[in-house]
Amino acid sequence: MAIDRAGLASFLRHRREALQPEDIGLPRGPRRRTSGLRREEVATRCNMSADYYARLEQERGPHPSEQMIAAIAQGLHLSLDERDHLFRLAGHTPPGRGGTSDHVSPGLARIFDRLHDTPAEVVTELGETLRQTPLGVALTGDSTAYTGPERSLGFRWFSDPSSRALYEPADHEFLGRMFASGLREAVARRGPRSRAAHYADLLLASSEEFRTVWGRQEIGLRSREVKRYVHPGVGALELQCQTLLDPGQHHFLLVYTATPGSESYEKLRLLSVVGAQMASTNTGLA
Repeated sequence: MAIDRAGLASFLRHRREALQPEDIGLPRGPRRRTSGLRREEVATRCNMSADYYARLEQERGPHPSEQMIAAIAQGLHLSLDERDHLFRLAGHTPPGRGGTSDHVSPGLARIFDRLHDTPAEVVTELGETLRQTPLGVALTGDSTAYTGPERSLGFRWFSDPSSRALYEPADHEFLGRMFASGLREAVARRGPRSRAAHYADLLLASSEEFRTVWGRQEIGLRSREVKRYVHPGVGALELQCQTLLDPGQHHFLLVYTATPGSESYEKLRLLSVVGAQMASTNTGLA
């Protein structure tokens, strides 16, 4: 499939100009004259250089990879149909939808972009983190950096014991059962050839603990509203977790808060400083 440079450039310009600063949680300064977002603002959101993005809108530059197109589709808050159109313009076959999709819907993305001062993340039905706020990264580390099956927290729970260090030891037994329960539901929902089934097969072959928990045939275990962490920097934390489901993609927006005036609330305020420092050192990639 050949790239349609003129069509790609025109579509990118149109979608960029249609997206307003308020849509992505940015203030609209009094001196702003640009219709919609600036090119550099889109580039920052897509983790690429402003020059690289500008060349795409100018019908020049290298043939963008599938990863670049996926990042642009996410940064511009495209719907699934718009994302698929963008892939085709760039000469690529659109990725799958549903349980295998990593594309966060525009509605969920708009809510997420307004949570810059709160620990929050968007995860798949397999516990694969797609997006994190800076304070979310400060709380749990960069969970988007994993690849392969390790992207799934439930998979890491059984394959890498160090992944449990962040959680209150008294909760470990329940969390293991919950992850196995969720994986079993995903396998039944997606079928024996799904990514969920692949993860289950890998764990059944490698983890005796998983085989034991899996053998309990438990279904329907859900995350508790209060999550208890043992953070390496600030110590014990008790956070309320609110969940919003996007049923079309089966993605979850998880938002973590602490009771005002509590010790955990003060520790979150301390973590917000760490999150701000991490965000200020973020640089775009070409």
